[in-house]
Amino acid sequence: MVLQTPRVFPTMTVRENVALGAMFGSTTGLVSEAEAIDRSNETLEFVGLADRAEDDVMSLNLHEQRFLGLGRALVGRPRLLLADEVMAGLNDTELQASIDIVRTVRDRLGITVIWIEHVMKAVMDLAERIVVLNFGRVLADGDPQDVMRDPAVVNAYLGKGVDAGA
Repeated sequence: MVLQTPRVFPTMTVRENVALGAMFGSTTGLVSEAEAIDRSNETLEFVGLADRAEDDVMSLNLHEQRFLGLGRALVGRPRLLLADEVMAGLNDTELQASIDIVRTVRDRLGITVIWIEHVMKAVMDLAERIVVLNFGRVLADGDPQDVMRDPAVVNAYLGKGVDAGA
């Protein structure tokens, strides 16, 4: 799981944070410390943090901490990745990098991604299916283009009187 507000182990390095995911979050059971380090190095390369492996985790910015969280989630080799608002607060460059890596996780690694997201550029670029909730009730479910034009969705999020086809 990758969270909007990253959860890190502040007294550990970037590599050690990811290694914990390998040691205790693996779908194949516990792995040795050596295997965890090897997997961590591969994963840090994948998420673009290999050059920060020995850095204090608290020196990472928000975007890097989210990629660290993604790395810690991926190092366990999951079949399903849950993400909560991981695109929020990113600048355009960080947002595009995040979109690209989620696309790679989905397409190249074959991992199903379920996420809660309000950044519509990310949703429209990545989602194959959207479920829109309003106060816990499903308003719409289906193809992103169709859902975004749904009058109930437009009304709930933009207000009455807005043209759903605009």
